[in-house]
Amino acid sequence: MLKQGDVAPEFTVQDSTGKTHRLSDYRGKNVVLWFYPKADTPGCTAEGCSFRDHKTQYEAKGTAILGISFDTPEENQAFAQKFGFNFPLLCDVERKVGLAYGAADDASAPNARRVGVVIGPDGRIKEWHAKVDARAFPQEALSRLQ
Repeated sequence: MLKQGDVAPEFTVQDSTGKTHRLSDYRGKNVVLWFYPKADTPGCTAEGCSFRDHKTQYEAKGTAILGISFDTPEENQAFAQKFGFNFPLLCDVERKVGLAYGAADDASAPNARRVGVVIGPDGRIKEWHAKVDARAFPQEALSRLQ
């Protein structure tokens, strides 16, 4: 379990378009990682749409939004296109990021747990939530960012 002040585990993973993302690419910004269980399901859709609708406010606070699941690039690409998501959906098909951030207990986990993480510009954990409310977390995280 991660806690406030821990160095956020580095990761390298591709998004739904094939672009590679590294946590270190976002150094100097806040990062919100929202792990979601399955693309195009009700809770995940509500959470993603709320992040989409608040993206401008997140950007004003120097914050990048990264959705992450164990779905394939094709599944996440369809999800992103269907709902007009304006941020990357990372495809952790090997579950390495999920394991590092507590969204999975082992590499055979079928889906990620709905974990929410806020990482500061210094690369340290500001918040780690073992379970978030899909409809509330996007606004709650935004309200706590400085």
